[in-house]
Amino acid sequence: WLLFCSGNAASSGSDRPKLSEHKIKTRRERKESRVSAHAHHATSTRGDLANPNQLRDKTATKLEQNKRLNRREKKEVARAEMATYKDLRRKGVDEISNTPEAAMLRNYRLRNKKKKGLIRKKETSLAQILFPGVSPEEYMPGEQVWIYADLVESKKTQVPYEFYDLPGCPLPVETEGRKRKRMRKNLGSRLQGHDMKPAPFDIYTKSDRPCTPMCMVRLEGKKLRWLRKLVERQYRVQLQLDSLPVLMRSKELNYAVRGYPVGFRAPQTGGNAGKSKKADLFLYNHLKFAITYREDPDQFTGIRITGFDVHPVSIAHDIPEKGTVTAGTQLDTCQGMNVENDPAKYLSLSYETGNSVSVVYSYDVQWIENDLEWADRWDVYLVGAPDDDIHYYSIVNSLMIVLFMTGAIATIMIRTLRKDIAGYNELQTLEEAQEETGWKLVHGDVFRPPQTSPMMLSVMVGTGAQIGLAFVFAMLLAIFKVTNSMKKGQVLTSIILLYVLCGAVAGYISARIYKFCQATNWKLNSIMTATALPGVFVCMFTLLNLFLSFAGAATAVSFLTILVLFLLWVCISAPLVFAGAFIGLKATSIDVPTKTNQIARIIPEAPWHMNGIVTMFMGGILPFGSVCIELAFIMSALWLHQIYYVMGFLLAVLGILAATCAQVSIVLCYLQLCAEDHRWWWKSFWNCAMAGFYLFLYSLWFLSSRLDLVGLLPVIVYLTYMSMISICFGLFCGAVGFLSSFW
Repeated sequence: WLLFCSGNAASSGSDRPKLSEHKIKTRRERKESRVSAHAHHATSTRGDLANPNQLRDKTATKLEQNKRLNRREKKEVARAEMATYKDLRRKGVDEISNTPEAAMLRNYRLRNKKKKGLIRKKETSLAQILFPGVSPEEYMPGEQVWIYADLVESKKTQVPYEFYDLPGCPLPVETEGRKRKRMRKNLGSRLQGHDMKPAPFDIYTKSDRPCTPMCMVRLEGKKLRWLRKLVERQYRVQLQLDSLPVLMRSKELNYAVRGYPVGFRAPQTGGNAGKSKKADLFLYNHLKFAITYREDPDQFTGIRITGFDVHPVSIAHDIPEKGTVTAGTQLDTCQGMNVENDPAKYLSLSYETGNSVSVVYSYDVQWIENDLEWADRWDVYLVGAPDDDIHYYSIVNSLMIVLFMTGAIATIMIRTLRKDIAGYNELQTLEEAQEETGWKLVHGDVFRPPQTSPMMLSVMVGTGAQIGLAFVFAMLLAIFKVTNSMKKGQVLTSIILLYVLCGAVAGYISARIYKFCQATNWKLNSIMTATALPGVFVCMFTLLNLFLSFAGAATAVSFLTILVLFLLWVCISAPLVFAGAFIGLKATSIDVPTKTNQIARIIPEAPWHMNGIVTMFMGGILPFGSVCIELAFIMSALWLHQIYYVMGFLLAVLGILAATCAQVSIVLCYLQLCAEDHRWWWKSFWNCAMAGFYLFLYSLWFLSSRLDLVGLLPVIVYLTYMSMISICFGLFCGAVGFLSSFW
């Protein structure tokens, strides 16, 4: 029954893309190949996992005929599928292997991620969601394929290293064409330290390779101590083949994780317990690669790679007398495919004064054919990822806050303002004026410019608007598949470039507010708008980059990248800010419905709950609360190396955040005016900007509870970047709050 269902889960297609001898495709052939890859994926058809014996005859008949089910029948099918899923899991069927049963369980777990939505009009595969428009690469038998090495990183530290920083084999020679293709890095990938270089493995399509030695390295002194530190801090090596990250699977634990560890610490047992810990670290020096592929001559020529697994082994190889090791060196410990982990043969990284460790690196490759579709090869990477329903719950939680604030504002507007707003511009008698109370008493002072630093206020509001607009455009580009969050650095690059291009918005808003405040030093205001936030971030980033450079981290930015950022700032962002400021200054002043009195009204003592500090801390809670659930996923993606690709949800949460900030600011501003306090300018900004402070507090909680950072430098890196993010978040919320109250 399971095999029958898994066979029905795979659909068929009719396109037949062909490859020429040199793999040169026309545009039409690439389109056909892409359509074929996504048309054949084994999506979870409705009722695939449901046992027909658990369904009524009518429901089973509808499923067979693929007819529409009513609500009760859908619940019946869902209960049957859940029962079958639990039964298979109790029997030990895993979700991460390449068996038909495991593929069915994966499809069941991931079907909510593949279902149609507002923009996605039909069910599709995860490959099409993560990499839209990407056609599968097809390899001919005997063709050389390259494994590319990415970062060596750890969740215990935010200081990654490059693969060739490790004491290992040298960089292999590659052709100029592949080198040019590899060196195409965007600005974001350079800032994040990603530099894909070919790994020293010689692999050819459908050609199994027995244990092959590569080189020998002698570890001693500083190198040995550093490698032991990498093992202790649980660093993992990230490799890629055909854009697939290398994967370690455990069928027993039903667990798959990207990358393989540099080494491991053996548990102390028996007589070893309590002894020195200098001899219990071991290095993985042999890699067993398992590459799965699919071959279908009726649909395409060659093969398509559908999986890339690794099983690391620690083995103390025999050291040859010559002292050098090449691919042709014969070693008794490196024969065939039978190299496995054996506690008696572990390669120890014992460190004693003056000693050295000789390491022979080796690998073997096995090609395995299976029926997994190319479009379904990413499914295993998202097994265990949070379901999309949690994002829906996050949005619903945020909408409840918005609805609550909307009700409060509606009450204020309907019951209070509508019947009194008409009397603002009418001449009132002295007796009528004496009867006025609350916010009506300050209508002649409500538009009095702030006495404290109107320039700083205008600069911060303009910068916050620039950040928000750049982020919205970046999310729209990701939603409409112009950029891809799965491609390293693309989203960061788009945010930086859009921030630069939105400089005119910051200059215009800042100049308009500054002109309304009747200030005169407009040149300094324009310069501050162009340089304030970038200047602060440059100082923070430069200081952090010095520490990373001393540590030899891959994220240490080169002088050329810093020069590019400087040119973007000076040659594009600053001129656009000046142009926007010029337009804002030339525009007519903002008209207001009331006249400002010549003498400011004395502000009475406010109740404790309307104190400025109290309202700031109260006002920042709701904007932060509206995004706190989605923020947990974003933090996990940033610091725990998880996959995040739901940009549509993120844009929706951003809209809810803006609505919450606007409503919170309006309500608090009204309550403040009712207390006869007309100094609303700075308070309307800080009431919402305090959400950035709560974000920083949340980052401290995340650091203490979710992260297990080791050392001072990783903590400095984390706090520096989270400070930048919190500042941007606070400026955006403050700008929305101020503009809402002012409007």
